[in-house]
Amino acid sequence: MPDIARLLTPRSVVIVGASPTPGALGASVLANLERHRFAGDIHLINPKRDTIGDRPCLKSIEELPFGVDAAVLAIPGPAVVPALHALAARGVGAAVLFAAGFAEGGEEGLAAQAEIARIAAEHDMVIEGPNCLGLVNYVDGIPLTFVETPAARLDGAPGIGIVSQSGAMAVVLGTILMAKQLGISISVSTGNEAASGAEDYVEHLIGEPNTRVIGMIVEQFRNPARFLALANRARAAGKTIVLLHPGKSAAARESAATHTGAMAGDWDVMRVMVERAGVVLVDSLEELGDVLDIALRARPVGCGGTAVLAESGAFKALTLDLCEAIGLALPALADATVAAMREALPDFIPVSNPMDLTAQALVDPDLYRRTLAPLLADEAIAAVVLAIIQTDQATAARKFPPIIDAIRGLAPDKPVIFAGLDEGAEFDPAYIADLRALGVPYFPSADRAFRALRQLSSRAERDVAASPLTPHRLDSLPSGIIPEYRAKQLLGPAGIPFPAGVLARSVGEAQAIAARIGYPVVLKAQASALSHKSDAGGVILGLGDADELAEGWDRLHANIAAHAPGLALDGVLVEAMGARGTELIVGARNDPDWGPVILIGFGGVQAELLKDVRLLPHDLTHAAVLAELRALKGAALLEGFRGSPPLDIDAVADLVCGLGAVLAGNPAIREIDLNPVIAYPRGEGVVALDALMLVKG
Repeated sequence: MPDIARLLTPRSVVIVGASPTPGALGASVLANLERHRFAGDIHLINPKRDTIGDRPCLKSIEELPFGVDAAVLAIPGPAVVPALHALAARGVGAAVLFAAGFAEGGEEGLAAQAEIARIAAEHDMVIEGPNCLGLVNYVDGIPLTFVETPAARLDGAPGIGIVSQSGAMAVVLGTILMAKQLGISISVSTGNEAASGAEDYVEHLIGEPNTRVIGMIVEQFRNPARFLALANRARAAGKTIVLLHPGKSAAARESAATHTGAMAGDWDVMRVMVERAGVVLVDSLEELGDVLDIALRARPVGCGGTAVLAESGAFKALTLDLCEAIGLALPALADATVAAMREALPDFIPVSNPMDLTAQALVDPDLYRRTLAPLLADEAIAAVVLAIIQTDQATAARKFPPIIDAIRGLAPDKPVIFAGLDEGAEFDPAYIADLRALGVPYFPSADRAFRALRQLSSRAERDVAASPLTPHRLDSLPSGIIPEYRAKQLLGPAGIPFPAGVLARSVGEAQAIAARIGYPVVLKAQASALSHKSDAGGVILGLGDADELAEGWDRLHANIAAHAPGLALDGVLVEAMGARGTELIVGARNDPDWGPVILIGFGGVQAELLKDVRLLPHDLTHAAVLAELRALKGAALLEGFRGSPPLDIDAVADLVCGLGAVLAGNPAIREIDLNPVIAYPRGEGVVALDALMLVKG
């Protein structure tokens, strides 16, 4: 990668397409540079003018001095490629391209964008865009954008780096953060990413000393593996990445032959992998700003639950409902905490979490300090939310000062968040500034505070330990759709349990196999072109003797002939009928972008309709797999429900870990589907009744 500093911290800038016309792109870029008092050299190019204001204009790029760091191209799309050729010849190190109409503009635009990438590679240039809004470096006061940008220098304070493929959303997010009085280090709009992408700017921000948190809006990662490596580096460096990634509802990029592929779309896989790498994935622009607020301003959110100090019994009930729904833990208070709270409170106020202080603090304002102190000392509490009724200026004046004084005096080493319950209440905004100066984020609603805190709490609680699995390489792995019998032959040695069974090519051979493995048996038609054999009548169950098997053999072949005339079967799999148990589905997928993942969940109707499944990385520890199983909606069925025995979830976890080893050893495997997997009572194991594999050619 060329020197990205020539783009982000240039010592000299040229505006190609400089203009004196207010509102013109070139005029706006120059106005921004002057407003920010850019200290480097500024060169202007306009063939029709000698000067703009008191600055001289060059007639062409060829008149530039050699080695200018960065160019801003405020010119139409057709002029961009010739200008880049000329800039490269003058040794310009970087360029910002505002113009649109490239990769998004058809074949001609695609070709032009490819030429941009070629120029960048050949001349070691950093090119931002095209179709971008530029960047702003608030550390050094360098705005290379036409969007009017306030001269808000960071002045050594920690800040948030913004990386957004959408220029408009980069501007919107910047506005949101500034309204929260949050500092921004560098904001970059990457646009079409012809020659530099989001990953390049993330890498720079990880090493940028003023950046503590990175906020991202990305629709597609060009290099997912690199981003995951960078996310792990950011986590190791103590920097939090918060990502908004549209596309949750989009269909998978391509259809899949297995059930697993249909149930795990690209967005789902992305979510699992980025969260494993320590990224906080948010659901909305509002939540992005809220999470960034806590991540930058407050103390780091650690492991543990949340305590809530409120002033209403009804709100206490609402809090319990919401936090259960979103998964924000509100733990019971420790005995010592309960004792301290009991001493701090009047007798008529019961101790609980959430805590309803009633209106008592209006007459006893020290109550905030006396109750906040023991909550901060409780090891089970990772954060405290003050859910305060503000009402009006007089009421706020009685509440805010003692709360601010309590926080200042206690100097919490845990996040404390202030949430107003009555958005729109009038009070002195200086109170919010005082809270923020103490590292306390202010939220206009408790719902937003809880949701943002849940995101950061989930990150702190996440088990990122990798299993020390040994990759299991499969021998003689064919390509394409691998039918059940062959998939079982391949996966059985990897420790995946299957029923006893053998492929038969005649009814006599099938009867001999059944006699060896024992009746009752099941017959299953086998062919690569028959991935969903049940739909074709290719599965005959519960055959109790040789005569029933012969009748079932004829019926199976008649069904296949009617469903797919001319289809040649590899044979018929004869298997022992398994005992009834609880149906699960276990699948594996080697995503071409994000890598290997495993899907686990309940089978049958719950898989098809309720989609009670979990997607997880392939290399989780046995303990982490058990935790994922217990996070299923129907997890009570695993532990024994209404008198049924607990299931052998350790055996399920062993199967999942074995499947992970297969994925790790065979990157050519695209998907594996084990459906159903039958789980038996504890100590009796599991068995995969069906198996299907899809391997890249």
